[in-house]
Amino acid sequence: MEKSKNLSKKRSISYAKWGYIFIIPFFVVYVIFTLYPQLLTIYNSFFEYYRDGLNIIGPNFVGLRNYKNLFTVNNAGYIPMIRYTLNTAILWVIGAVPQFVVAMLLALFFTSTRLNIKGQQFFKTVIYMPNLIMASAFAMLFFALFSQVGPINQMLIAMGAIDKAINFLGLKLTVRSLIGLMNFLMWFGNTTILLMAGIQGIDEALFESARLDGSSSTQVFFNITMPLLMPIFIYVFITSMIGGIQMFDVPQVLTNGKGTPDNSSTTLIMYLNNFLGVSKNYGMAGAVSVLLFIITAILSSIVFKSINSGDR
Repeated sequence: MEKSKNLSKKRSISYAKWGYIFIIPFFVVYVIFTLYPQLLTIYNSFFEYYRDGLNIIGPNFVGLRNYKNLFTVNNAGYIPMIRYTLNTAILWVIGAVPQFVVAMLLALFFTSTRLNIKGQQFFKTVIYMPNLIMASAFAMLFFALFSQVGPINQMLIAMGAIDKAINFLGLKLTVRSLIGLMNFLMWFGNTTILLMAGIQGIDEALFESARLDGSSSTQVFFNITMPLLMPIFIYVFITSMIGGIQMFDVPQVLTNGKGTPDNSSTTLIMYLNNFLGVSKNYGMAGAVSVLLFIITAILSSIVFKSINSGDR
């Protein structure tokens, strides 16, 4: 009996180690391509390291001078980091607010058992299609449509609505509105599908019980749908916020990298990209990257804490 137990122990295979072996490639790739560049970026942020013509200046340790320069008033009379952070926040809000509102309404509309909408797969495909278009192509399309010689101006002139072409790409309000509109069109479909999946995961018996108790649609939404949908909504909100902080391609292409007018559409990533151009200023670029990481971490923490406090 004891011999058979010993044989079974010897023949038994421990599969626990294979789990660690399988995840080793992930950690190797993560350390080489993510962790090491992140640490190198933080390291470079404390150095003066840039190109001046054909000469390479540095690397010379300067401490926090790069960070200080980001919060120093420049020749134009504003603090770059604060100005471009506000620009990024405004552009994100312009696109995100209608995105969440429309996506939530569509999600409720398509998942309603009362309406029982037919052809949901077709509508899902249609509303998701703009998300498949490259942001740069989207921006080029809007650049062509709203330029001074574009079809929008020509159509308005032909209708007699205006006497001469409007410089849509030279006005702060219209440029920011176009950027927000493009971000809305590209992402509301993706948000709608995620919210639909979240709503469909809620037990239908809860809705039926609420209706039998005489609850209105508004009461059902705020007391059942939204609380149970909150994990999905927070995920969508945080990913959208991170995407907004990293906004680059749409304003870059639409304004030809100039952030016109008067840098009112220059985002944080566009500002970061300026240091990685001809000057190759790795010190300042590293400082901007570190601040971007800190801003993202703080905002994400605020969202998580607010949700956790609301659940108590």
